[in-house]
Amino acid sequence: MELFFLSLSVLLIVVSLALSFYAYRSSKVGGATKLPPGSLGWPIIGETLEFVFGKPEKFVGDRMKKYSSDIFKTKIFGEPTAVICGPAGNKFLFSNEQKLVVAWRPHPMQRFFRSYQQQASAPAAVPPKRGEETKVLRSPGFLKPEALVRYLGKMDSISQHHLQTYWEGRDEVKVFPLAKTFTLTLASRFFLGIEDPERVAKLVSKFDDMTLGMHSIILNFPGTQFYRGSKAAIEVRKELQLVIKEKKTAMATGAQMQDILSHMIVATEPTGRLMPEAEIADKIMGLLVAGYSAVATAITFFIKYVGERPDIYEKILSEQKEIYLSKKAGDALEWDDIQNMKYSWNVVLEAMRLTPPLQGTFREAITDFTYAGYTIPKGWKVYWTVSSTNKNPEYFPEPEKFDPSRYDEGTGFPIPYTLVPFGGGPRMCPGKEYARLAVLTFIHNVVKRYKWEVVFPEEKIIGDMMPTPAKGLPIRLHQH
Repeated sequence: MELFFLSLSVLLIVVSLALSFYAYRSSKVGGATKLPPGSLGWPIIGETLEFVFGKPEKFVGDRMKKYSSDIFKTKIFGEPTAVICGPAGNKFLFSNEQKLVVAWRPHPMQRFFRSYQQQASAPAAVPPKRGEETKVLRSPGFLKPEALVRYLGKMDSISQHHLQTYWEGRDEVKVFPLAKTFTLTLASRFFLGIEDPERVAKLVSKFDDMTLGMHSIILNFPGTQFYRGSKAAIEVRKELQLVIKEKKTAMATGAQMQDILSHMIVATEPTGRLMPEAEIADKIMGLLVAGYSAVATAITFFIKYVGERPDIYEKILSEQKEIYLSKKAGDALEWDDIQNMKYSWNVVLEAMRLTPPLQGTFREAITDFTYAGYTIPKGWKVYWTVSSTNKNPEYFPEPEKFDPSRYDEGTGFPIPYTLVPFGGGPRMCPGKEYARLAVLTFIHNVVKRYKWEVVFPEEKIIGDMMPTPAKGLPIRLHQH
């Protein structure tokens, strides 16, 4: 019994000392500078639970009302974080990339994309300078419109083949799983040069686990999202390294390759070295994740909202009919066709406003700086989020209404920096044009063939950081 009380006393002393140290450290940080209003939450975990498991709009909106509509502080993934809000905040962050802030990956992502095994596999590698590791892929030539134009015909044929394989002859389909199959097929072909459907199918569930794990708490034991995501990342990396070896063997025989992986295998870095295989796998995995779930989500919710609005469907059909009637049978989509899909893209923008595929991204302060009268200390993390503008009635009247006419020419909407689904500035999503082409190519082909209606209009949307229709979004198909 005495031993029990002694152990309990020691535990209480340790906890008290830890809390005292935390309070002391917090007071020291805040004593010298005027930090943003807000709460750092619990010791160590801060407000991570509310951030990860609460609704992003509620997490941000409640704190904007309580503390400031411009900026507030919190603690996420163990890091003191300033959340900068509103269009002015978006403009400030986008304008100061690499000057005041640089990209930062939350700890779960770091564990997936920068594993210790990877670092150990390339001991001779020169460590990249701050912000340099993503520079290779920040403005990649292969994601620019002039490069993507050459791939547009292939995108068109992959879209047609997908619909013939998974949609043709069916009265009802589940959109979300099929959208993921389509986007991973497209990404695998574009980034890896893989056309084997069985190989792609094996990766779908792995990428689902990875995507959820990247937005989870680091609890690495069976049954947790992070554990499943970690295992999936290891398996995906092994598969990618196998593809890299196969690609190198094929290239050694003189085979012509026109995919991103082949480009990365032969490309040299500023140091003059070739990238190690593990590093190539890491970067390709990042591209695949980016080109997979976000594009699939955009397609899914486009289908949902349009299926609930026959009037909007008819306008899209009219636009797309004008394009496909102007072409000969068998002609592929061309760049001018995509440019003429203005209304269809406005509908996609409105779908992404109501259900964002990406909630936000993190930065790290590389120097002390001030914003809205408050100081953000060097080393703090800065969170940019769409939640501070997307449904703000000040910027989008009747914000819950699905209304693509908001973006018609002459309306004055959207106000600059209020609708930024792809971010902005130097770190605007490098895959924006790829995503636009992928979504619009799919829309062209699906609208050309089908009209549809949503089976469960009130279907629950689950997943806080990654919106997911609970039943997979079943729709009834009506072929033209």
